[in-house]
Amino acid sequence: MDLASAFENINWLSVLAAAVSSFLLGGIWYGPLFGRAWMKEFGFTEDDLKKRNIPKTFGLSLILAFIAAFILDMFIGYEADLMFGMMAGFFAGLGWVATFTGIQYLFEMKSFKAFYINAGYSVISLMLMGIILGAW
Repeated sequence: MDLASAFENINWLSVLAAAVSSFLLGGIWYGPLFGRAWMKEFGFTEDDLKKRNIPKTFGLSLILAFIAAFILDMFIGYEADLMFGMMAGFFAGLGWVATFTGIQYLFEMKSFKAFYINAGYSVISLMLMGIILGAW
């Protein structure tokens, strides 16, 4: 399949749904599931987080999730099914995002716990995106 065909077959609603799923997962992942551990590993306090520009942080996060979902959809193609989408998302998360995050964390001397929190989110998020994109 060529690039033009791939672009023509994008299901924009599924890309949006996949982006929103990643955004919502992030709220759960970095909130009740691992929020305290993440804050501790990166040295954040509640006051630090209150200083963020919320519209900028959340707005750009949603835009970046949309871009990730779009690229994943281009990668898996319009003929993908749920299982292929899930596996493609898993391998993209584990094979690309987690490995490069791991390399960066090794040089930045960050903890394995920080790696597992952030890489875990990426793997699960891309799997969820792949499920949504493959199912539609």
